[in-house]
Amino acid sequence: MGHEVRAVEWRDGRLWLLDQRLLPGQEAFLEPTSAADVARAITDMVVRGAPAIGITAAYGVVLAAAQRQGEDPGAWRARVERALDLLGRARPTAVNLVWALTRMRRRLDSCSAEPTEWLLEEALRIHEEDIAANRRMGELGANLLRPGTCVLTHCNTGALATGGYGTALGVVRSGYRSGRIEQIYADETRPWLQGARLTAWELLREGIPLQLIVDGAAPYLMSLGRVQWVIVGADRITANGDVANKIGTYGLAVAARHHGVRFMVVAPASTVDMGLASGAEIPIEARDGAEIRWVGEQQIAPAEVAAWNPVFDITPAGLIDVIVTERGVVEEPDAAGMRRLMATG
Repeated sequence: MGHEVRAVEWRDGRLWLLDQRLLPGQEAFLEPTSAADVARAITDMVVRGAPAIGITAAYGVVLAAAQRQGEDPGAWRARVERALDLLGRARPTAVNLVWALTRMRRRLDSCSAEPTEWLLEEALRIHEEDIAANRRMGELGANLLRPGTCVLTHCNTGALATGGYGTALGVVRSGYRSGRIEQIYADETRPWLQGARLTAWELLREGIPLQLIVDGAAPYLMSLGRVQWVIVGADRITANGDVANKIGTYGLAVAARHHGVRFMVVAPASTVDMGLASGAEIPIEARDGAEIRWVGEQQIAPAEVAAWNPVFDITPAGLIDVIVTERGVVEEPDAAGMRRLMATG
């Protein structure tokens, strides 16, 4: 197998982010030096994927604490508080962002002196825990697959979207390496083409073969009996098991149910928001319509045409066969199952 990529790295006291906007054509790392740089990197899609966003934001708090040019010794707390607020507004749907910043705030509140080392320790722990959780989820999810399974993925849920290894792609990695997965299909995932640009690049880099399809081909692929599982990630899971994920996930779940294809959601427990009763309460981010009218530098629609560009949709729990987290597996998820899952932590 090839080398597994790391999209977020802390090396020699610096934060490095792989600029995912340039993939697959160019591998370039950016070095943000402030919380404002990190917030901008999250908003501008340099880094994306709910777990990776949370990890990156945690390191952004560390950068804020480390900036002490010529200020009063006691000014660090106000500076870090401003950073926490700024980073918390970077992407509204991914609950991992709030979860990671809440952990960083708790660590900050326990500090009575300059907090940089304490905050760095917490950020590194968040990062390491995510990788361990991903490997655990990969094992749990792969164990649900029969040998010879063919799977369809959507968006990018691998090492690029997490601290490493991946959520849904972690299951794909584990399933392929254990011989349970025979064939992998990846949706291109409009409008940012994360499946085409990122999932294909990431898996091929590791020597894992796949076939790329346009989003609209997925239901037909299912109708031909060529897929047994759809495996996706999540940006937020509510108390009843509803899931917010990349736009197009809901349509895949509807098609999967119609064709008797099983549907798996893979996400860390930090993605579960027990404070929201259902998906109707999840804020759905809408982005600039230019993302639909353009692909990279190529304009593909008239500049004056109106465009609606929701980034996520809501898949009801009733269309989901199983939710996999590092804490365990919930089949046919509902409110009672989610409560049992979260009580195990």
